[in-house]
Amino acid sequence: MYGARQVGKTYILNEFGEKYYKNIVYVNLETNLAVARYFADDISPRRLLRFLETTANEVISPGETLIIFDEIQSCERALTSLKYFAENAPEYHLAAAGSLLGVAINRERYSFPVGKVESLTLYPLDFEEFLWALSEERLAEEIRASYQNMEPLPEALHLKAIELYRCYLIVGGMPDCVAAFARNGKTVLIPSLQNEITNNYVADMAKYASLEEAVKIRACYDSITAQLGKENKKFQYKVVQKGGSAALFGASIDWLLQAGVVLKCRKIDHAFNPIKVYENLSAFKLYTNDVGLLTMRSGIPQQTVLSGESNLFMGSVAENYIAQALITNGYPLFYWTSEYAAELDFVLQKETDIIGIEVKKGIRTRSKSLSVFTQKYSPAFTIRFSEKNFGCEGGIRALPHYAAFCI
Repeated sequence: MYGARQVGKTYILNEFGEKYYKNIVYVNLETNLAVARYFADDISPRRLLRFLETTANEVISPGETLIIFDEIQSCERALTSLKYFAENAPEYHLAAAGSLLGVAINRERYSFPVGKVESLTLYPLDFEEFLWALSEERLAEEIRASYQNMEPLPEALHLKAIELYRCYLIVGGMPDCVAAFARNGKTVLIPSLQNEITNNYVADMAKYASLEEAVKIRACYDSITAQLGKENKKFQYKVVQKGGSAALFGASIDWLLQAGVVLKCRKIDHAFNPIKVYENLSAFKLYTNDVGLLTMRSGIPQQTVLSGESNLFMGSVAENYIAQALITNGYPLFYWTSEYAAELDFVLQKETDIIGIEVKKGIRTRSKSLSVFTQKYSPAFTIRFSEKNFGCEGGIRALPHYAAFCI
């Protein structure tokens, strides 16, 4: 299981084990060095199983015990052992997770068991899951129903959903932050938790990269708010450092992507099926993996977010929110620009349909980009996100931000 630090990988694997297995044998390979060292020698499953049973004082039974290797990127040989479990002991059930797993397997010395494991990625909670955490399941159901029927929500529910959406822009989807907000309903306490998360990201940069690499990685990460604050949100290396280039910072961006800390939105030159083949490899945008972390790091006042008052950077916050919702639903992120400076925030492919998406921060929805895109490619439909209620306007599906999880 891939995913950034503190998105809940350990929690969800343990919950899965508690629900579906008789017992769990859990090993954190980052903190339990005695077990990690045992992998240095013979990694045959029978030898490892005897040791794990003795260490955990638990019987490991095929099909009844879930073995969890947490922070598996800390132990190269443990990662390699998954191949031998799959080949020689498939009757035993094993799950592995790691905050820097993507970084680890990208390094040549790691032998990743390609074809032997099923890979999943865990993201922060989306807005629907945020509503569930607040015991607002009925509201989430009403939003889905309105999306399916393209009918406005009753005004009272619409206003309630907008208010909770604005809270989500502050809280974000990190489980600890959502849990804290669910307990006390106070957004003012959230930034301290978010600071701890970002500090852990920075600590990982220092721990899992050389000093020189870590400095570059942090510089790229710190530049994201400034990158998104520009009118042209295309990632520019010169914003990271004067004279910056892909040769200098390309590997740093790859590290952030593999760590799950950022989301990459690639430019496409044409919006034809399949859109991936029209990707422009030289242009992209970066978003943070969690909109709450972006809001905190930007320094935008919470009262500005909660009140909905006009603020230029809120357009970038709304974009980051939509990017997070799309990638959580399995859509690769792409955007499109025309030769005449029109830019569409996102373009996605849903089966054979190509769909253009425009994001507005408030209720003002005038823009030429969507019409330029429509004239050029004649899509089946397009989507405009704003704070307006559900509706249709000449082939444009007008969706409120809070309905992004429905796509």
